[in-house]
Amino acid sequence: MNKEEYVKPIKVKKATYVDGFRVSIGFSDGKNKIVDFGPFLEKLQDSFLEKYKKPGMFKKFAVENGNLVWGEDWDLVFPVDQLYKGKIKLQ
Repeated sequence: MNKEEYVKPIKVKKATYVDGFRVSIGFSDGKNKIVDFGPFLEKLQDSFLEKYKKPGMFKKFAVENGNLVWGEDWDLVFPVDQLYKGKIKLQ
């Protein structure tokens, strides 16, 4: 593989709470997306993760190793390509 063929993977660089369950996400290529996690959380049926349906807990996200995560043990983490597209796939 030569240098022209290598494409750096897109990473999350920053994330800012917007409102409701929406987060503005800045990516390593300079693009930004606002992602609404509301529809995902509405369908969530895992009792352990119910706490993230509360706005106070939802707001406690962090950017770690190029990912947007919730919880010390990454209770919630989403594929960066879905975040980049601005749409979370629902199970």
